[in-house]
Amino acid sequence: MIDLKQLKPEAIPAALDMAKSYRLLNEPDEAESICLDILEVAPDHQDALIILLLSLTDRFSGDGMLTSFERAMETVAKLSDQYCKSYYSGIIFERRGKYHFNKGGLGSGNVAYGWYVKAMNALAKALESCDPNNQDALLRWNACARFINNHPELKPDNSAKADELLDAFETPH
Repeated sequence: MIDLKQLKPEAIPAALDMAKSYRLLNEPDEAESICLDILEVAPDHQDALIILLLSLTDRFSGDGMLTSFERAMETVAKLSDQYCKSYYSGIIFERRGKYHFNKGGLGSGNVAYGWYVKAMNALAKALESCDPNNQDALLRWNACARFINNHPELKPDNSAKADELLDAFETPH
């Protein structure tokens, strides 16, 4: 095993900017690595936690989705602010819905719909505690609603089995 080198605390702002850039370049692995280096030095660094969880959701594809989803949910639980926990849980759920929608297949519209509704519930919870000048949760909620409205194949699955699956992933408190 190769030992990692430790980031100097004064380099955190530049490293954070670099992680954001890698996300924009669609290189979530690099962004994740930088965030892990920041969190090694500053374990509660909120911006690094947020970029980390967004990087994990950028990898919601193929066979690695479940692992990335679980790690994103573990990361969101470390956020210190209830608004952020609800808002970013909503983003995680929305991106999981997009994953299921894009994957397609039997029942994918029902599964995607369930995750979108779960996202909208988390975003509505975020709206309850946000600054009136911060409308990010409202904008995300509307984007989810529009996505559902524009895709008639997304519809509820009224079976108890669907509820059990979604209820296993609650918004962290």
